[in-house]
Amino acid sequence: MMSYLACETTVVLLAAGHGKRMLPLTANTPKPLLKVKDKCLIEHHLIKLKDEGFRNIVINIAYQGEKIRQFLGDGGRYGLEIQYSDEAASGALETAGGLLHALPLIKSDPFLVINADIWTDYPFSKMLKKLEKMGKLLMVNNPTHNVDGDFCIDRASGLLQKNSRHNAHTFSGIGLYHKQVLRGLAPGRHPLAPIFLGLIAAGQLEGELYTGEWLDIGTPQRLTQLREAILKKPLNSQ
Repeated sequence: MMSYLACETTVVLLAAGHGKRMLPLTANTPKPLLKVKDKCLIEHHLIKLKDEGFRNIVINIAYQGEKIRQFLGDGGRYGLEIQYSDEAASGALETAGGLLHALPLIKSDPFLVINADIWTDYPFSKMLKKLEKMGKLLMVNNPTHNVDGDFCIDRASGLLQKNSRHNAHTFSGIGLYHKQVLRGLAPGRHPLAPIFLGLIAAGQLEGELYTGEWLDIGTPQRLTQLREAILKKPLNSQ
């Protein structure tokens, strides 16, 4: 199966969230700039993306966004080209609204989207297999903080399904999308979940299960968990 080239694929890093669950750590620091080892969370992504051949990065910002822009700059020191989609004037637009706002900066179709506040050793370039549907989500087995899950991967078709009660898999925060998934969306605040459900109903959302290292850094406790795990045994080579 053909694959898209990393060097031609735009990566959107989602970094506009307020990080309220991370207080007091995020009182004066945006969550993507919290440190793990000697680097910020978002820097680990940037270094990994560069090593895998990606070049074009778009970062959406809102809460304390200027601190992210000032710290990362144009991406030159990482060997990347970084552009910023600033949502500060309207407040964070949620994921779908933020992607729509960033669309003029996204050069490729499809494009890769990664939450800035996750930690994983997943090779991002592995997502770049030819898309047969409108989107593909990387899924993980349900963590303890999301025991009911988000979706299930149908073994026969590889498509995602949504059960009314328990779902076996959790969305990792990594997805590959065609621009068409945003078609018809009006500017403003829009979550991504309704779009996912629409794609699932149309049989247009693929799923890939990953069982390697992955952690959603959503609370101070999980950040501590990650830091302690790295001290004991590095989760990746960064």
